[in-house]
Amino acid sequence: MSDRRNFIKKATLGTVGISTAFSCVGSKEMKNEKAFNDKPIRKPLVLSTWRHGLAANEEAWKQLKNGESTLDAIVAGVGVSEADPNVASVGYGGFPDREGEVTLDACIMDSNSNCGSVSFLQNIKHPIAVAKKVMEKTPHVMLSGEGALQFALSEGFIKENLLTNRAENAWKKWLENSKYKPVINIENHDTISMLALDEAGDLYGGCTTSGAAWKLHGRVGDSPIIGAGLFLDNDVGAAAATGLGEAVIRTAGSAMVVELMRQGKTPMEACKEIVERIYNKHKNHKDMEYLQVGFIAINKVGDYAGYSVRPGFNYAICDDEKGNRMESALSKMT
Repeated sequence: MSDRRNFIKKATLGTVGISTAFSCVGSKEMKNEKAFNDKPIRKPLVLSTWRHGLAANEEAWKQLKNGESTLDAIVAGVGVSEADPNVASVGYGGFPDREGEVTLDACIMDSNSNCGSVSFLQNIKHPIAVAKKVMEKTPHVMLSGEGALQFALSEGFIKENLLTNRAENAWKKWLENSKYKPVINIENHDTISMLALDEAGDLYGGCTTSGAAWKLHGRVGDSPIIGAGLFLDNDVGAAAATGLGEAVIRTAGSAMVVELMRQGKTPMEACKEIVERIYNKHKNHKDMEYLQVGFIAINKVGDYAGYSVRPGFNYAICDDEKGNRMESALSKMT
């Protein structure tokens, strides 16, 4: 009889404990929701990585103000960098792999968590636009290599040579020593990532790159991988990465930043924690000598931040209050 009473008592306490735990979770969610609801939302807002983000923001902002969809604004915005032969890390003019081939990666994601991606795509100037078509017209998230090219051509994209004279000459010079070593904060391995919070309060994101200069033919970085180079949850926030893709992939970087914002952290706190995680996992790693990773993030009320492993990472921000300008990210290392 005593055993039976003890069993009932323990079961009752367990039920109370579980109920309390769920109650705490619910209270935390209500607290976060209330905090969001009590704060005025800064919107619209466009955030892009690196200095070439200024021109990308300008075009995206113009599209938004003209009433275009946020997704189309992102495609047009980062498309400016893709088409600029002076941007050595994105699209046309991007530095090639060690075989002299320009290979491109891109992804896009909307407020309903629909996403599209292309990797190892060649001879198509605007991979971000192809990624959007993958999202809209196929049952898949990612197409790669020859399959991505065939799909792009079937959708009316034009095949063209993306290796500029400037990029070819840089490649030939590299061949003299053939040493692969990314240069920190030199945009030979840096994406343009763009995040947008529109007038409706919805989040969107895109990412496009020609990847690391002089990479092995076939290498794919974090940029086309949903959860690594880009991730968003329209109830929480959005994040995107730039820098050494392998380090971002190892930590599912952008998804982790968003998850920390879900737990109530600010964009700055979330970016900082994941950068520190990457640093701690790589401080004794062979990549540490040239490790640079940066994140940008926005939450649902338009709070934003950037944070990086090393100094030198900057990003472009555009809003109604202050217009389009550059900001420098704080960093783990000095």
